[in-house]
Amino acid sequence: MTEPFDPKPPSPSLLSRLRASFLTGMVVILPVGLTIWLVWTVIGWIDAFVLPLVPARFNPEEYIGINLRGVGVIFLLLFTLLVGWVAKGLIGRSLIRWGETVVLRMPIVRSVYSGVKQIAETVFVQSDRSFEKACLIEYPRRGIWVIGFISTDTRGEVAEKAVTTSGLVSVFIPTTPNPTSGFLLFLPVEDVIELEMTLEDAAKLVISAGLVYPNAKDPTQPPDTAPMRAAE
Repeated sequence: MTEPFDPKPPSPSLLSRLRASFLTGMVVILPVGLTIWLVWTVIGWIDAFVLPLVPARFNPEEYIGINLRGVGVIFLLLFTLLVGWVAKGLIGRSLIRWGETVVLRMPIVRSVYSGVKQIAETVFVQSDRSFEKACLIEYPRRGIWVIGFISTDTRGEVAEKAVTTSGLVSVFIPTTPNPTSGFLLFLPVEDVIELEMTLEDAAKLVISAGLVYPNAKDPTQPPDTAPMRAAE
């Protein structure tokens, strides 16, 4: 006579429960701890660079005798606001144009200045130049799919000389885990599949190497059909 089968799985051991609790704690602590450490370190770098340039009579540390981390950041913000306010005026714009004229005459310096200025304008200046939507394309060959970011409709000489039956779309293909580098592709409109996920969700998917999906459920699991069976 065979013993009846017990479907109840064995309860996890104490060591397994402790291991699960430890891993859960690491998942909670690591992002918070690394974020605090990174912010604290960057503030220290800014203080170390800015505070030596501030006259002693304006530095509050000279009066209270305590090293206040973040004072250099405050001075940098105030200085940046002042420069931005002056640059908006007529005199400021004239000085900037004169300074750029001088810099652009220097062979090596002008290349560095132009590149840094373009990056700063792209990151900080508010304009309509930004990615529009996330998309899915076949790259580097048919049958292999990658996530991309639609920037704009292709214009100018590239659109005029490309032999296509429809318009072209400029798509940026980011790399993992660093999405700031990648490839720029000009694709026919019919080869680009727009996604409903937001740009932030698509970026998380790329950075995490496919570990963080925008939907809460595991995409490998089949759709839930329990309500349909219950209705039948």
